[in-house]
Amino acid sequence: MTVLLVILAVVFIGGGIVGGMYNGLVKARNKRKSAWSDIQTHLKKRYDLIPNLVETVKGITKHESETFENVVKARNAAMGAQTVGDQSKTENALSGTLKSLFALSESYPDLKANSNFLKLQEDLNGIENDLNMSRRYFNGATQELNNKVEQFPTNILAGMFGFVSEEFFELDNEDEAKNVKVSF
Repeated sequence: MTVLLVILAVVFIGGGIVGGMYNGLVKARNKRKSAWSDIQTHLKKRYDLIPNLVETVKGITKHESETFENVVKARNAAMGAQTVGDQSKTENALSGTLKSLFALSESYPDLKANSNFLKLQEDLNGIENDLNMSRRYFNGATQELNNKVEQFPTNILAGMFGFVSEEFFELDNEDEAKNVKVSF
């Protein structure tokens, strides 16, 4: 009878430990999913703002069609990205094209004075700030999940239940992490 109680206690304690590790993995995965959802929300705001920005600039700078086309292509590519890695690459390209769009304001004084352009630029800078904060949170959640997936003894359970290390949302370089800004 005592042996049976000891065996039941070991099974119960072991089950509690395994259950706790599994729940920790699920919690980390869900935290990462939630953080990715926040990034997607900010990206949608950014994507929605870009056509207005292009139209505002296009109205003043009629001879810059290549720049406009590049921005639209980069936006469409970013909107179609399916994985975190693809999203990182396309967002880097989009940031580069937005920089060239804002650089046009140096050549067109009317653009610098346009209140709609200034408002859109301010809105975009706010979205970029929110996006950078969300990216940092997402990468922290990804690191937390990856640590659980890769560290002993949770890695054994992670492998059994199909948990894998996930990608970070990275920028090509630290210059990309800074807001797209043009000083007037």
